[in-house]
Amino acid sequence: MTIRIEIDENSGFCFGVTTAISKAEEELQRSDCLYCLGDIVHNGKECERLGSLGLQAIDHEQLRSLKGGKVLLRAHGEPPATYATAEANGIEIIDATCPVVLQLQRRIRTEYESNPDAQIVIFGKPGHAEVLGLVGQTEGHAIVLSDTEDVASLDFSRDIRLFSQTTQPLEEFQKIVSYIRDHIKPEATFMYYDTVCRQVSNRIPRMIEFASRHDAVIFVCGKKSSNGRVLYDACLSVNPRSYFVEGPDDIKPSMLDDIVSLGICGATSTPKWLMEQCREEILSLF
Repeated sequence: MTIRIEIDENSGFCFGVTTAISKAEEELQRSDCLYCLGDIVHNGKECERLGSLGLQAIDHEQLRSLKGGKVLLRAHGEPPATYATAEANGIEIIDATCPVVLQLQRRIRTEYESNPDAQIVIFGKPGHAEVLGLVGQTEGHAIVLSDTEDVASLDFSRDIRLFSQTTQPLEEFQKIVSYIRDHIKPEATFMYYDTVCRQVSNRIPRMIEFASRHDAVIFVCGKKSSNGRVLYDACLSVNPRSYFVEGPDDIKPSMLDDIVSLGICGATSTPKWLMEQCREEILSLF
């Protein structure tokens, strides 16, 4: 039996992740060691590759005890406190914050400083690195909504300024906007800023179209990726034979039963080389 395999051309690193990894690789060519605050990307295989080149992930506690050295800030961004810690400890920052995230941080900080009595609301995943960086722009006062059900807890008699984590689903953000519009009191004002990254949101309809034209789909992604879960669910919505794998070792022969056309795709944190490795593994099984 022959099988036709297509790797989705729209899958793979987004601009922000590509830039962060390029900066890490450039610095590692000059130095044997570079620290990164957290995993540079939510993909274990890519972190292993960069780790072999000398990239070491550290957490915020380790950052506070570090004296000197260079630390790369990944695309997700960081709160102001991180920069203050680095300055106090004589640490050189290599800032790889995604430009889209950086602009969002500035907008939130500006809104917070100009209207401190308003509720700054962020639609995002609590505890996510990007969200922590956004909340930090408000000295910790921002309210984080993890889903549309949380919106009912807002005080609709007070001004509301709504933002979104860049990788959240656009449709869910629009539902929150509609709910607030319907419930805001006359004495309060409501303004929202559509800060969903189109590099991510535009992938959802493309992913649905891609998954629907194949007998089965191998979705390659790290388990920590929020964006990956959203895109995988999009595949699953149109193709029940969509399989989530972290790499070639997760591919089982049973996934390939009675398949003529197979699609391989991934998240904004999935490297192309990993999808290509999965293709080679599948070909070896035939």
